[in-house]
Amino acid sequence: QVQLVESGGGLVQPGGSLKLSCVGSGFTFSHARMHWFRQAPGKERELVATISSTGDPSINLPSAEGRFTISRDNAKNTMYLQMNDLKPEDTAVYFCRAFGQYWGPGTQVTVSS
Repeated sequence: QVQLVESGGGLVQPGGSLKLSCVGSGFTFSHARMHWFRQAPGKERELVATISSTGDPSINLPSAEGRFTISRDNAKNTMYLQMNDLKPEDTAVYFCRAFGQYWGPGTQVTVSS
């Protein structure tokens, strides 16, 4: 069955960096358009970034422009989100999504001093 597993979250100080990973299995990873979403406490889940099956990236969240980079390695069935200059408002659970319907359990990112 389709499985997505995120990792790489944690506690980081403002201005710090984290690199999230999402490993997919149970499907042809190289065929999947993939997304990163996030959900902060009390807020709706929001789209952060998208990457096509061939690696064409886009940042969908205006506040992430210039700070976040989405990428993928189809040979490793893995998608990444490099997050730099993190801010307290980036605190959220980050989720990956494949084929517009499959979700991972999420990884917590907390930005705090």
